[in-house]
Amino acid sequence: MEFLYEYGLFFAKALTVVVAFGAVIAIVAAAGMRQQHDSSKGHIEVKKLNEKYEDILEGIKSVVVDENVLKQEQKAAKKAEKAERKKAKADAKKKTAEGDAGLVHKKRVFVTNFDGDIRASETENLREVITSILSLATPQDEVVVRLESQGGMVHSYGLAASQLSRIREKNIPLTVCVDMVAASGGYMMACVADKIVSAPFAILGSIGVVAQLPNFHRLLKKHDVDYEMLTAGEYKRTLTMFGENTDKGRQKFVEDLEDTHTLFKDFIRSNRAVVDVDAVATGEVWFGQRALEAKLVDCIQTSDQYLVDLYSQADVFEIEFVEKKKLAEKLGISIAAAVDTVVNRWLGQLNTKFFS
Repeated sequence: MEFLYEYGLFFAKALTVVVAFGAVIAIVAAAGMRQQHDSSKGHIEVKKLNEKYEDILEGIKSVVVDENVLKQEQKAAKKAEKAERKKAKADAKKKTAEGDAGLVHKKRVFVTNFDGDIRASETENLREVITSILSLATPQDEVVVRLESQGGMVHSYGLAASQLSRIREKNIPLTVCVDMVAASGGYMMACVADKIVSAPFAILGSIGVVAQLPNFHRLLKKHDVDYEMLTAGEYKRTLTMFGENTDKGRQKFVEDLEDTHTLFKDFIRSNRAVVDVDAVATGEVWFGQRALEAKLVDCIQTSDQYLVDLYSQADVFEIEFVEKKKLAEKLGISIAAAVDTVVNRWLGQLNTKFFS
């Protein structure tokens, strides 16, 4: 009897926890549905990176710098801050009296990130961020894009590059920083910039076009399976996965690839005239220093150091578009992240080194 009593008590507690957890999920899901109907798909978040860098610097100084020296520096910093506030106040009065003409504000650097997949899925977020930046930025400011992409679909990356072109069209300096990779469509985006900054071993280039698809025609024929495709227009379909491909179709497909490659090269020429496009448009890739020699980039430096060098002379803001996600999407992302971690760890054990 005592065992049954303990078991029943345990079961009741467990059931209570499960019911409570289910209720919480239901409430959160309902709230998410209401938000979906009542508000937009996301919002812009802005962080001032100067404060982050200053906090790091102050933390280090508090340990390694003499206390008296530190007090003197803090006193000087307060004096400089007071002078800056006074100047800002005077500028505000000038703006009120004379309007914006002739008013020079402290340089602002707007930083955003683009992590590209094969479909350049972050283009919509990039569009929102650039629209927000352009509503405020002037030619006195600078936009920095930390770009990472191995490339992907031509039309998707063409649109992403066009979003960056909006910044150039407003005569606002644009810098693209590449810490790991900007290849193919990724380099198409990067070449729009006034300045490309590359980490020493970042991978750049891959200025080429590729298409590949399997063909199951012989397998279907072997098993007496017919495949029919009806088109209007001689070149509506050139190569197929299931039909019998012809030499004429292959020739047309290659011609289309060559034309796309020509457009890619012309795009680089129009945006980065210093590059000998014919020499680099071979589909090859270059590491940072080699890319510098080929004039694919302008300097060798990590994005972190580039921003640290700016923050003492400019206000640095990180701009991000944050999408609102349903509870199911959040749970799905968490599960996907866990799976990615396991897979990457397993792959890491298989390929422990790239240099040997």
